[in-house]
Amino acid sequence: MPANSLPTCGFIGLGSQGAPMARRIVDAGFPTVLWARRPASLDPYRDTAARFAGTVEELGATCHVVGLCVVNDDDVREMAGRLLPSMRSGSTLLIHSTVHPDTCRSVAEHAATTGVRVLDAPVSGGAPAAELGELTVMVGGDERVLAEVRPILDTFAGLIVRLGEVGSGQLVKLINNSLLVANLGLADAALQAGAALGIDRQSLVTLLKASSGRSFALDVRARMETPAGFRHGGALLRKDLNLLSEILGADDGSAIRLTAAAQGFLAAAAAGSSSNRP
Repeated sequence: MPANSLPTCGFIGLGSQGAPMARRIVDAGFPTVLWARRPASLDPYRDTAARFAGTVEELGATCHVVGLCVVNDDDVREMAGRLLPSMRSGSTLLIHSTVHPDTCRSVAEHAATTGVRVLDAPVSGGAPAAELGELTVMVGGDERVLAEVRPILDTFAGLIVRLGEVGSGQLVKLINNSLLVANLGLADAALQAGAALGIDRQSLVTLLKASSGRSFALDVRARMETPAGFRHGGALLRKDLNLLSEILGADDGSAIRLTAAAQGFLAAAAAGSSSNRP
C-alpha cells in the first residue's frame, strides 16, 4: 500500500451487510472503487466520492485492498479467480463472506503465486452493526497484513480479533453462527413451553429478557411471529452449522449437541408454515 497516502479500496458484494460496510469505507474518506452485477446496487453511491469499475478485473487492477462480501463459496471462487490475475503484487484481498475455511486457504495459495496477500475476515452483527461501525471481524492470516489494513476495517468494525492463519476466521464464524442457531432453537422451545403452560407471551419475553435466561437469540426469536419469518436466515445458518459439523466430523459431541438444539427451530423455519406456534 502507498506509504504516504490512503490506499485505494475496492469492494464487491453490496448486499444487506456489504452495502453499509462499503458505505462506511467511502464515508471515511478512503478512495473507493465499487463493482456490482446489478447496476441498481450502485445507485446509493452515485452521490458519493466512490468510483465504479466496469469489470471485476478493472477493480482488481485499480485497488490496493479489495473487500469481498459475496454469498457463498462458488461466488468467492469466481470473484477471486477474476480478481487475482489483475491485482498487483503486494495488494490484499479480504474475504468477508462466510464460507468453508478450505475455500479461503485455496484462494490464499493461489494468491501467493502472484504476491497478493489474503485475509479471511468474516463479520458478525448484520446490517445494523455495519451501519453503526460496530461489526465484529474475525481474522485469519498474517498479523502484519492485518496491521496494514486495520484502518480500513476500523471504519465498520467495533472489534477486530486475529485468530490464527488463513481459515481461522471462518472456523470461529462457523462456531459463532452454530451457537446462534442452537440458542435460537432453545429460545423457540422456551416460548413453546410458555404457550403450553398458558403464560402470556409478551409477559414471558419481558421477564426472560430481564433475567438470567436472556440472550441475543431470545431477542431475535421474540421479534418473530413464527419461525417461518426466518426462512432465509435459517437456511444460511443451517449451511454454517452443517459446515462446522462436516469439519468436526459427524460423531463429534459438540457438533451433535449444537445440531440437536437447533434442529427443531430450523425445521420450522424451513417449512415456512404460518402455524400458531409462538
